This record gives sequence, structure tokens and C-alpha cells, in this order.
Amino acid sequence: MGLSRRALLQGMGAMPWAAGSFASLAFAQAPPIVPSAAEVPPVLFVHGNGDHAALWITTLWRMESNGVPRERMFEINFTDPLARSDDSVSQPNRSSTEDQRRELADAIKELKRRTGAARVALVANSRGGYSVRSYIKNGGGTDVSHAVLCGVPNHGAFDWDDNLGNEFNGRGPFLRALNEGEGEVTPGTAFLTLRSDNMDKYAQADGRFVGKPGVPTGITAEGPALKGATNLVLSGVDHRETAYHPRAFREIYKFIAGREPDRLAITPEAEVKLSGLVTGMPGGVQSNRPVAGASVEVYRVSPETGERIGAAIHTSQTGASGHWGPAQVDPSWYLEIVLTSAGSTTTHVYHSPFPRSCDVMHLRAARALGPADAGAGAVVIMSRPRGYLGLPRDVVLLDGKEPSDVKLGVPTDSSSTLRLSSTDVGRPVAALFNQERIVARAWPASENRITVAELTY
Repeated sequence: MGLSRRALLQGMGAMPWAAGSFASLAFAQAPPIVPSAAEVPPVLFVHGNGDHAALWITTLWRMESNGVPRERMFEINFTDPLARSDDSVSQPNRSSTEDQRRELADAIKELKRRTGAARVALVANSRGGYSVRSYIKNGGGTDVSHAVLCGVPNHGAFDWDDNLGNEFNGRGPFLRALNEGEGEVTPGTAFLTLRSDNMDKYAQADGRFVGKPGVPTGITAEGPALKGATNLVLSGVDHRETAYHPRAFREIYKFIAGREPDRLAITPEAEVKLSGLVTGMPGGVQSNRPVAGASVEVYRVSPETGERIGAAIHTSQTGASGHWGPAQVDPSWYLEIVLTSAGSTTTHVYHSPFPRSCDVMHLRAARALGPADAGAGAVVIMSRPRGYLGLPRDVVLLDGKEPSDVKLGVPTDSSSTLRLSSTDVGRPVAALFNQERIVARAWPASENRITVAELTY
């Protein structure tokens, strides 16, 4: 069972001898030798189910702000990031656990080649932790010094006799093989798990978060913890925040570097360059396969009205590789990024300023307009890729109101949709999440356009 740092410190504070004893011990010992930022092992970041490398942007910025060179970090972009319904049965544009393990192995090999390092550190969120554990357990431990597993459902999201072929079933063959034996980690690699106390939707006792309300899952909040690992609890964070929250960064950095980070805030750069991939949604399935012939335009916009300030500051069209950019922007500018590609919804993404450069600003077109959008003059989506919208935990306001489609309690929704009448087309719409505020413009749905206010934090 993992103890939160807060609980540990509270327990020490209740012991009258603790302060004096630890002070004497600290005085008697020589300061530990810790590596410099450049000596921190190369780090490979591994995203979760249906996601892509861009979710690690703020983590990369914080690493860089603590002196870790960009060239010593790499982010995998799984080709088909969404899991199969049954791991043993092929599905279009979905991957098996073996597909993921094989792609991760290639990424580790490339990072070692690029840096010359004998071993690398792996940091994974959610499903990404499965490929990390599988790689290490099946002979890859000599390549991996540290494994940080953030919100990984290590004992499954459910533990049932049916649907045994699903990789998220703790009773299925995949997780049984990973967890067999007295210890659940592979010796020789240092393991850290980060989990929520009770706000992770995939570590809940009730099956309503996995489609079976009222049915016990057999899983508790301790599901992500592993015997033999260092297990830490981050109170109040949701499933994604176990990886992308500043508190998660602190623990990730400290575990790998062997010391506290110098800062959690992101240090801005004077000049910022943005680039990334355009990927698609074949058959409505999230994919990281490149899209050729897509058009990307970048505009500076007013932070108060979302109106464009001048002409486009960047325009490009993707080739076979799907790459767009680089666009050079000021770290204080609010931006509108317009993505247009054949057969997809034209997507207007409004974004807070980028404090640092980013080469994994990956873009996917918004979902297709559907029956629920019929008659709407404009469709505006508030999106939080690196966490969920939690009510009443967070302040969440879209167009001045709490969204009715965001559920109360355990955070489960990463987006909220607002449908406006035709008379509202063109007007500003504010999206507020705690201290981050983005003002977007309502584009006409009649032109197959969707507006997205994409939160950074």
C-alpha cells in the first residue's frame, strides 16, 4: 500500500523524537552525490490509450526548465494507440499489447543510439505503462534504469470472468502474466507508481466508469500500486493528472534525477517555434498515422475577444510525413490554429500562449458533426487533453456557465460541448478552467467547422 508524502510527513510530525533524530542524522552524513541535469538518464515518455506524444508537452517544458537537454528526451507516438476489444483478435486501426511492446522496443533502441546511453528511463501514463512493464519483464530490463508508471491500471480497470481477452481485465492472461510471482516488478530496474487517492476513474470499485454501473469491478484505488515498487499517492488528482500535473512532475523528476527539481514553473523562451504532425481519425478511431495534404494556418488572436490580429503568421501543407511547421511565435501570444484536411471537419483550435518551443504539437481534426449537432449554428468544444474537467473540484465555465455535460464527482470528462444558435455565429466564447482562460470564436457549423478551446494545463 502506498503512502502519500503528506500522510508520511504528518505521521513524522506526530512523533516528538522525529525532528531531533533526523536533524542529527542529516548533520552526521555527507551530502549525497547527485547527477547534474545533463547526467540524468535519457527519458522516453509513453502516452496512453488513444493518445499521442503531445500530451507530454508541459512535462517536456518543465524538464527543460530544470536543465535537461531536449535531445536527451524522446516521446513515442504509437501508430495505432487505441487498444483492441480483444487483445488476440485483430481490429482495424487498433493495436495489440505485442504491437505496443514492439514499437516501444524500437523507440528505446533509437533513444539509446541517439544519446549513446546504456540505459534509459521510461515514464508512462495509463495504457503506456503496459508496454513498459511488458518490455522490461520480457528481457528489456538491462536497457531501463527507471520506470515511472502514472495512473497505470496495473491490476486492471476491472477483474471479471467475462471479457478475459481485454487487456484491461485484471483476470485476463496479459495482466496475470505481468503480475505473477511474489513481486510485481522486475529486479534491476527501479519502479515508481503514482496514483490518485480516489479520483482515478479507472481505479474505482463501481463499474459505472467501465460501462457496468452497480457491478463491482474488483478494483480499488490501490489498483495502480505494485508490490516491490515505490508507490506514492497524489491526493485529488484524476487519471491523467497522475502523469501531467506539476505534482506528478515533481515526483517523476526526483525519482529519476535523485533530487528535487529546481522549479515547477516553466521558464519562457524569448523565441518560440512550434511544429508537429497532423494525424487522422480513420473510421472514427484515434490514429497517429500521418495525414498528407492537410493545411495548417496559425493566427495571433486577441486574448479578450479571440479576434485575429493581422494575417496568418504561418501557413503550411503537410507532405507524406504529415509534418507541419515550424511556426515562429511570441511566448505571450494567444493563438488560433486552423486545420483543414480532406474528408475532415475544419477545426479552429484556440490556445493559450506557448512559453517554450515544441516539436510535438500534434494536430487531429475534431470529430465529425453528428445528429446531436443538427440545427446548431456553431459547435464549440472545451478540451483538456492533460486532465479531466472535475466538478466541483475545479472551476469550469464555458460561455459563463458550468457545463451540464460534465459529470459531478470523480472526474471523467476531458471535454464539454456547447451548441449555439445561428445568431451566435462569430461571437466570442470564453472557456475558463481554474486559472486558464481562452476566448474562442464561434465558427459556422454550416461550413463543416468546429471550434475547440484547448487548455494547456
